[in-house]
Amino acid sequence: MGPAGSGKTTVGKLLAAQLSWEFADGDDFHPPANIEKMSRGIPLTDEDRLPWLRSIREAILQWQAQEKNAVIACSALKRSYRVLLGIYPNAKNIKLVYLKGSYDLLLERLQSRKGHYMKEQMLASQLADLEEPEDALMIDVSKSPEEIVSEIRKELSM
Repeated sequence: MGPAGSGKTTVGKLLAAQLSWEFADGDDFHPPANIEKMSRGIPLTDEDRLPWLRSIREAILQWQAQEKNAVIACSALKRSYRVLLGIYPNAKNIKLVYLKGSYDLLLERLQSRKGHYMKEQMLASQLADLEEPEDALMIDVSKSPEEIVSEIRKELSM
């Protein structure tokens, strides 16, 4: 989890590949209306996010039912979102990794992105909404993706 530019997709794909697990990008679960709104630089409301979060939750439940391991990249900015996703309370076999970075670093990364609907002006909105988790593995995203994945695997004994 983490705001735009934190490396969720890059790190998630690399981690999933190393573990031979499935990977899913939370962005792929957004309904078209959300993508349209964000592509116009309009931040999503909690109401906008509900169908998105429910879709991700359904995917998590399917993986659990099939006893499949997966890595999912999802902003999950608020505690209430993490509750909807089934991460709190008492998540069964779910490990939360919080990719944390400074505003300047995240903004720099967003400015270098091409072809993504997330707009720079939405970063401030995401950081305003962010409720940092208390019981997640927190990783500094100023490191390389390989270093981040190595740290995640070490800390979670994977």
